[in-house]
Amino acid sequence: MSLRSFFRLFVHTQMMPILESGEETLVGGQAVIEGVMMRAPHSYCVAVRKPNGEIVTEQMPLARMSEKYPIFKYPVFRGVGTLCQAMMLGLKALRFSANASLATDEKANEKPKELSGFAIGLNLVFSLGFFIFLYKFVPLYLVTNLEKWYPVLHGRIAFNAADGIIRMAIFLAFLYLVSRMKDIRRVFEYHGAEHKVVFNFESGHPVTVETAQTFTTFHPRCGTSFLLVVMIVSMVVYTLIPFESFALKLLSRVVLLPVITGLSYELIRFAARRRGGFLATLTAPGLWLQRITTKPPANEQTAVAICALENAMALEESQGGELVIA
Repeated sequence: MSLRSFFRLFVHTQMMPILESGEETLVGGQAVIEGVMMRAPHSYCVAVRKPNGEIVTEQMPLARMSEKYPIFKYPVFRGVGTLCQAMMLGLKALRFSANASLATDEKANEKPKELSGFAIGLNLVFSLGFFIFLYKFVPLYLVTNLEKWYPVLHGRIAFNAADGIIRMAIFLAFLYLVSRMKDIRRVFEYHGAEHKVVFNFESGHPVTVETAQTFTTFHPRCGTSFLLVVMIVSMVVYTLIPFESFALKLLSRVVLLPVITGLSYELIRFAARRRGGFLATLTAPGLWLQRITTKPPANEQTAVAICALENAMALEESQGGELVIA
């Protein structure tokens, strides 16, 4: 894998939590390289358009985490299970889309290159390390040093509020910078296509390119909204941790990631069922931020999202699945 390809895959991996949406009983999806992955409760399909116009797909049955492991049926745990499955499935879809992209660069008489499991694993480890460094270590390090100059930060509430504000600023800056990349802008267009098609499906109207294009690209179950809620919840949770040393604070931030993820999932879930309340207001900034993470798609991109949905639903129906639209 070339350095450019590794960097491209790394950026897409960092974007995965933002580009992913959906929960176990609903249709959801994720934008990938020149395509969209759509999932139903028991199936998924990833559709990718090659430069020659051909759409290639991969679909497979998908067991719910709560069916495989009963503990993920319970509050907080179900959020962790849902996110873990979404990330694993997202990596699988990303690898398929990357391989489809690589295949177009090969001559007709040559075997298409594919990303190895080692390359994907290395990218994942690097991405996780980068995430911990950028969003855990850097904010904590900066506030710890600022505390020496500004005594007001000695209090736990002020310290963690400053830590959270810096984390959000880093997130927004990173998001803005990558949004300037041509590849990522294309992904954001496919992200918009995924949202439009999901809205079309949830409306009960026949899913067509023309109908889907009439819907907005801003969806309340988007991973963008989820990440912002995670950052807000983390500020509250960190305030409750009594550790004083830098090392213990950093360790707690890493160890508590599953807890914060589960709590954030429950807040999003609760807000989605009680729109108009305080919690819905809490998730509103995520919808505003989707002005960056989603872009109006072309008809050809929307058609790819519809292809992914139709194949996922066909496989769902063949297994006797029943979808609950909420």
